[in-house]
Amino acid sequence: MFSRNKMSLFTESSSDNIPCLRAELAACEGVVIGAGAGLSTAAGFAYSGERFEKYFADFAEKYGIKDMYSGGFYPFKAPEEYWAWWSRHIFVNRYADAPKPVYDELFRLVKNKNYFVITTNVDHCFQKAGFDKKRLFYTQGDYGLFQCSEPCHNATYDNEDVIRKMYEQQKNMRVPSELIPRCPKCGKPMTMNLRADDTFVEDEGWHKAAERYSDFIRANHTRRVLYLELGVGMNTPVIIKYPFWEYTAKNPRAVYACVNFGEAFCPDDIRERAVLIDGDIADVVEKI
Repeated sequence: MFSRNKMSLFTESSSDNIPCLRAELAACEGVVIGAGAGLSTAAGFAYSGERFEKYFADFAEKYGIKDMYSGGFYPFKAPEEYWAWWSRHIFVNRYADAPKPVYDELFRLVKNKNYFVITTNVDHCFQKAGFDKKRLFYTQGDYGLFQCSEPCHNATYDNEDVIRKMYEQQKNMRVPSELIPRCPKCGKPMTMNLRADDTFVEDEGWHKAAERYSDFIRANHTRRVLYLELGVGMNTPVIIKYPFWEYTAKNPRAVYACVNFGEAFCPDDIRERAVLIDGDIADVVEKI
């Protein structure tokens, strides 16, 4: 397994590589998209600044919360407050449309290709843009799903109806008590299906998606595959970044591409088959 501490990394900053990426995308026999938080940020899902103030100014004033990410860890004392925050957070980051059409443009680039997507994002933007849900693997969960907080069983539940009700009916940063979700099996509080600790539920759908992804990798491991990494940082590199480097190293026909603002790099041993673009993903996708 690759580690930044055990190798030298090659990095560059050049928009001249956009034509190279365009050519590789056209020539490849398959493309695996690995998407991180940077892709959704490029689509306008910013968790701080103006967008945070638009939706959470009241929470910022009362609790001193600075952004959507840190707000997710705030110790709200009442479940009515907790779900006022989270229903608003889920609504604007899961059920509202992305401010910019990056995902739609990305889909147009690959919809006629042999493709698969693995992502650590939980905002469901790929499927909303038209990507085939059987070609998607959401490794870290989905804002659109609840699970038992215990959890007492390995199942998840669609939450759109109750999230919309909580979003629409909340007042003074509290939701009606009767809307607070509880597990249908044990009666304990429900929570979001997000990988934060060992209580994360990998349900049947998660395992089927993982199997389809593994099957795709195996079926294409000797073909001319483009491993296209978009906005993946170093928080969880073992999910996308390191495997993409490894798949490229093992297959002499494969190409690794990384588009990331300030973090476009790769190991020396795959540099000759790498396309590195340090830039805004929205701009790159549009130019391709």
